[in-house]
Amino acid sequence: MKKTILAAVLTGVFATAAHAQSSVTLYGLIDAGVTYSNNQAGHSAWQQTSGTVNGSRWGLRGGEDLGGGLKAIFTLENGFAINNGTMLQNNRLFGRQAFVGLASDQFGSVTLGRQYDSIVDFVAPLSLVASPYGGAITAHPFDNDNLNSTVRVNNSVKYTSANYGGLKFGALYGFSNTAGEFANNRAYSVGGSYRFGGLNVAVGYLQRNNDINNLAAATTDPGAVTGSTAFTAGTQRTAGAGVGYTFGPVTAGVVYTQTNLSNALGGSISAAQAGTAAPVRLQANSAHLQNIEGNVRYALTPMVTLAGSYTYTRTNFGAGENPNYNRVNLQAQYALSKRTSLYLQGDWQHVSSNPYGFGAHLNGLNSASSTQDQVAVSTGLRHTF
Repeated sequence: MKKTILAAVLTGVFATAAHAQSSVTLYGLIDAGVTYSNNQAGHSAWQQTSGTVNGSRWGLRGGEDLGGGLKAIFTLENGFAINNGTMLQNNRLFGRQAFVGLASDQFGSVTLGRQYDSIVDFVAPLSLVASPYGGAITAHPFDNDNLNSTVRVNNSVKYTSANYGGLKFGALYGFSNTAGEFANNRAYSVGGSYRFGGLNVAVGYLQRNNDINNLAAATTDPGAVTGSTAFTAGTQRTAGAGVGYTFGPVTAGVVYTQTNLSNALGGSISAAQAGTAAPVRLQANSAHLQNIEGNVRYALTPMVTLAGSYTYTRTNFGAGENPNYNRVNLQAQYALSKRTSLYLQGDWQHVSSNPYGFGAHLNGLNSASSTQDQVAVSTGLRHTF
C-alpha cells in the first residue's frame, strides 16, 4: 500500500516537472480611442480609432526546454482593428510576427518565419515611435525608416545573440523564394545595442531589393519584400543610430536615421502619403530622407507619465521635390493599473520648402491635409493582457 502511494506521488511530481518544461502564453494589447483632426482632405474629422498609439494585437508565445540550456521557441502574433474587428497587415492571420526556432542561454537564438528587422529590434526602442508614449501616429514621414515596423520580412532567417554584459547584436536575411531571383525581392539587416547603467546606444541597417517593374505588394507573393510602403524603388537602404539615457524619473533620447532609394527612376510616392491628387513621381534615379528625433519622458508620479518629441525630416526627391517635415507630439498618460492606462495626446506636423504642395499627413489618419499643416488630438484606453 505504501509503495502504491509513493508511486502515485512520484508520478504526479514527474508529470508536473515535465509539464513545467514547456509553456504557451496568450498575450495581447488593445488600444482604442477617439481622435479629432483639423484637416483631412480639407475637412475636420472626429473618428473612433484603433491603434493610434500602439497597434492592437493578440498572440501566442511558447517554448519547450530541450535540456542543456537549449529550448524550442515560437511566436504567432495577429494584428487587428478593435473598432471593426478586421485583421490588419493585408488581412494576414499572423501578420505582425510568425516564427519558430531554437534559443540557447549561451549563444542566442536562430528563428525562421515572418520577422522584424534590426532597425526595429535595436534602434526603434530609443524612439517614442515604438513606445507607449508616442506610438504609431508619431511615425516619421511615410514611416521611411521603419521605426513603426510597417515592413516585416517574410521568408527570413534571423540570429539574435544572448546578452553579453549589456551587449546584444543580431542579423536577418529574407529570401526571395523564387527560382532565378535570388538577388531580387530579398532583404537583409544587421544591428546591435549596448546598455550600461542608464545608458543605451544602438545601431541598425536594413536593405530591401525589389524590381520596380515587378513589385511584390500582394499578400500571396512569395518574396521577402512585401507589404504596403509609400515608396517605389528598386533598392531601399535604411541606416539608423540612437542613444538614450535614464536618470531617475527622466528618460531622454536622440535618434538619427536616413533612407536612400536607388534605381528609383519611374518610381513614385503614393498620393495618399504625399497629400496630393496623384502619386508623386520620383524625378531622379535616387532619393534621400534624413530624420532626427529628440524625445523625453518624465514619470511625474508612479501613475502619471508625461512625454514629448520633436522630429525634423529633410528630403530630396529630385527636380525640386524637397519638402521638409517638422512634427511635435505631446502625451500625458495615467496608469489605472500595471496593465491599463488612459492617454491624452496631441500631434502636429508642418511641411516647409514645399513648392509642389505636399500635404501634411500624420501616420494613421485616413487622408492627408489639404494644407501644409495637420493637427490631431487623441484620447484613448490601452489594455494589455
